Amino acid sequence: MPEYSQETRQTPRASANAVPQQINIVQAVSERIAQSVSQVIIGKRNEVRLAVLGLLCKGHILIEDIPGVGKTMLARALARVVGCTFSRIQFTPDMLPSDVTGISLFNQKTREFEFRAGPIMAQVVLADEINRATPKTQSALLEAMEERQVTVDGVTYPMADPFIILATQNPIEYEGTFPLPEAQLDRFMMRIQLGYPSPAEELTVLSAQQYAHPINNMQQVVSVQDLVAAQQAVREIYVADEVKRYIIDLVSASRQHPDVYLGSSPRGSLALFRTAQARAAMAGRDYVIPDDIKALAEVTLAHRVMVGPAARIKDISSRTIIQDILSSTPVPGANAR
Repeated sequence: MPEYSQETRQTPRASANAVPQQINIVQAVSERIAQSVSQVIIGKRNEVRLAVLGLLCKGHILIEDIPGVGKTMLARALARVVGCTFSRIQFTPDMLPSDVTGISLFNQKTREFEFRAGPIMAQVVLADEINRATPKTQSALLEAMEERQVTVDGVTYPMADPFIILATQNPIEYEGTFPLPEAQLDRFMMRIQLGYPSPAEELTVLSAQQYAHPINNMQQVVSVQDLVAAQQAVREIYVADEVKRYIIDLVSASRQHPDVYLGSSPRGSLALFRTAQARAAMAGRDYVIPDDIKALAEVTLAHRVMVGPAARIKDISSRTIIQDILSSTPVPGANAR
């Protein structure tokens, strides 16, 4: 039984020329998006690729970081380079659920109710400062995020495909904010952070924005058809049973860890499974290796883990717990298909 290691990168098929055409589609789409967005988000190549990976998995992304590091700009850039309909929702404490989903109005001419769609009825939705809305308004997103539909006055309206929410929030400022409930956090496939740029990168940002913002010159580089084709190709990536059990072992360990009050849900297992498929395809492989799982465990599972009160006093974070689980869980071998 061969071990998949850092050096194991060859395909288990007869030759490299036998890599399916679907892999080429995923690689072409992901590279075009990543290169274009990296012109705006300077020096954050890994974070940009994680965001692109979320697009390929049809997963909602939570971008959480301090103000001014480019959270909203990353979401806007992703929407601009993809040929999807785009809407932005600026969440505020006085916003109502109908401001998000839409409302039915009575047309006196036709004597019938007409549905006026809200901003959620777009393919790419930027939910800016999502934690500034009240829990009542935040709950308006639950059905859309999981079932990809909204129900208004008893009538269900499906979302256009693909439907992706890119949400931002500031974890530092708590005044006037409402923490996202666990049910909503669980619906985000990934949570990513940008962090401060290096001095050299920040100098590049200053030079690039001297006269105009680079996002003003961004053009669409991927069509909806290309994105949908890449999303379908990702699901064809092979995952061995040993790798699937490795995912289950990690998620199970998050539920049994002594510092955890509530572990990851089965939705977390599926998120790790899907993102690993996308990462393998972006790397040119038609199979998943344990390295894919280890690289994505933190961004897919950490926000699903609730740290216990005693651990919070010791300043133990969910990311620390995931890293501890990764270091203590045996990495399996895997049979090549």
